[in-house]
Amino acid sequence: MNILLIHQNFPGQYKHLAPALVARGHQVVALTPKVKEPQVWKGVHVLPYEINGSSSPKIHPWLADFETKLIRATSCYRGALGLKDKGFTPDVICAHHGWGESMFLKDVWPNARLGLYCELYHLTSSEFSGFDPEFPPRNPEGDKFRIRMKNLNNRLHHEIMDAGLSPTQFQASTFPDHWQERLTVAHDGIDTDLVCPNPTASLQISEDLTLTCEDEVITFINRNLEPYRGYHIFMRALPDILKRRPNAHVVLIGGDDVSYGAKAPKGQTWKQIFIDEVRGRIPTPHWDRVHYLGRVPYDRYLSMVQVSTAHVYLTYPFVLSWSLLESMSAGCAILASDTAPVREAISDGETGILTDFFDHAALTDKLDTLLDDPAMRQRLGENARAHVRETYDLQTVCLPKHIDWVENLATLPARPVID
Repeated sequence: MNILLIHQNFPGQYKHLAPALVARGHQVVALTPKVKEPQVWKGVHVLPYEINGSSSPKIHPWLADFETKLIRATSCYRGALGLKDKGFTPDVICAHHGWGESMFLKDVWPNARLGLYCELYHLTSSEFSGFDPEFPPRNPEGDKFRIRMKNLNNRLHHEIMDAGLSPTQFQASTFPDHWQERLTVAHDGIDTDLVCPNPTASLQISEDLTLTCEDEVITFINRNLEPYRGYHIFMRALPDILKRRPNAHVVLIGGDDVSYGAKAPKGQTWKQIFIDEVRGRIPTPHWDRVHYLGRVPYDRYLSMVQVSTAHVYLTYPFVLSWSLLESMSAGCAILASDTAPVREAISDGETGILTDFFDHAALTDKLDTLLDDPAMRQRLGENARAHVRETYDLQTVCLPKHIDWVENLATLPARPVID
């Protein structure tokens, strides 16, 4: 079977799936702007397409997001025409459509079956857009329309999608009812053999400080330190955490940019804004036990979760972070926000402890209790790892589901393009 993968940052979500499909005898080609020259990666023929065009400086702000997707879609379309001219015809196309790239590929290959990675449908209800009252929409009515326009890409893809794949039940549930019959839930998978407890792990913080499992280490991870992932809540709990835990070290991973929510006020970062908010209540000897690592290589990140005594994870109702499931796989004792995506992965009191997202005092109390109870931490960590191995393991659970899903795509009747 000929399989075409589309991803602006290939391999992305196809990191494990693509080589597995090659191993099963399929011809796998990837089209991506990430490379400049054709190359072969783990048996996958990776071909470049060039993004041509740029955003219009005076375009209506509600259309700016869609225009960038349209530019990628037309660029990918031209790349696909070139691939067709070379004689390649896919039976199946798999795409992460979040950047718009796959919008016109059915026009190139009408008989191909299109399977989409359905990450999130943007919702305007207060549960989502108004979840955190501290950061309300600047223009509530206009923001509703902007979010609705943001779904243009989703809606156009729904017309041509033969099947969709969502990594969690929560993410799948954000899509409208008329999507559901074509959606399958299967997580990308956690390599639980690699991400595992390691009692001899160590994390070098500086020339003078290396943390191990013998230390009391509180960990917090965001791709970027921002309110969408509860950074502001954690920081407001930090003065009391440090006061109550005089021997604890707090280690944070995350960049200074924004991944999901609104940008910080001009010239500032959310990281520094909330440091400035709490720093006056933290004596310098306590602050010296707070360690910002920024963005780190994967092996350093893995060492961090392996030395963690307790891991704190907070999130709005949004895409679930890999870092939570990997921390569970590493046997961490988890304290997490009682929000919908988290409840899918953690059972309160069994595989972790849940706490009200906004209540930083409760966070401090529950963390203090967890750190005082080694038996509880061991039980929660063991249960968390067992749950991840049973539900999210890459090799035994998730990858087989993904392979079956792709191979089943070829048996579906191809949906035609709708004018």
